[in-house]
Amino acid sequence: MTLRTALMGLAKTIAPQSTRAWIVRLQKKYRLQRVRAGTVEFGHLRRLTPISPIFGMDRGLPIDRYYIEHFLRKHSGDIKGRVLELGDPFYINKFGDDRVTQTDILHYTTGNAQATIVADLTQADHIPSNSFDCIIFTQTIQMIYEPKLALHTLHRILKPGGVLLLTSAGIAKIGRRLGRDDWGEYWHFTTQSAEAVFKETFSGATLDVSSYGNVFAATCFLHGLASEELEPQELDHRDPDFEVLVTVRAQKAAGEAQ
Repeated sequence: MTLRTALMGLAKTIAPQSTRAWIVRLQKKYRLQRVRAGTVEFGHLRRLTPISPIFGMDRGLPIDRYYIEHFLRKHSGDIKGRVLELGDPFYINKFGDDRVTQTDILHYTTGNAQATIVADLTQADHIPSNSFDCIIFTQTIQMIYEPKLALHTLHRILKPGGVLLLTSAGIAKIGRRLGRDDWGEYWHFTTQSAEAVFKETFSGATLDVSSYGNVFAATCFLHGLASEELEPQELDHRDPDFEVLVTVRAQKAAGEAQ
């Protein structure tokens, strides 16, 4: 980076809006961008279809799954006692170790042999309150049309002091569409919207809302590259302006029973 470029960047950061607009006009006029306009080499990314249409699952571990596993590994100590997971016990088995005393599997419809509970979380009064020490809820909330109702249920069925570990798609291709398969995808959350929704539905809870991703990881994920095709530092760098995965750790207030 040249001194001129560095000074231009600093000026844009601290200058008022009118001055920043003037700087941008100068950059365009004299081609002073950090990477000059028209010089970017797109290579294999100059295409109208993704390299993998299935999130990179055919190439390795998808980038969002890399982030999900980092999040669950970080909070693996919360995965203990009676634990609920959706669909199958994959993450309970991978991160629960010997801390889990009872495993429950939630499924939306009948037909899943592993399911111990069949329920629509937006109307699941038959699930007893204060039942679970931990709930693992990955990549599902965006597929529920009324997420607040589902979150109210998740809050209700957690034991006091219990923890919900939730992840949701940020920057990502649409996973499923009604009319093409059995599910629909309605929302992509940001950390800002996730925090607002949880403050409404998890009253009194301790919240930790965060995200994973950066511009390069987001670009690669949209094209369906696998995590093994990136360097660790390219995956692990976090830029809050590029939220590939949104995560929430929500701990129900210890004295709150329902």
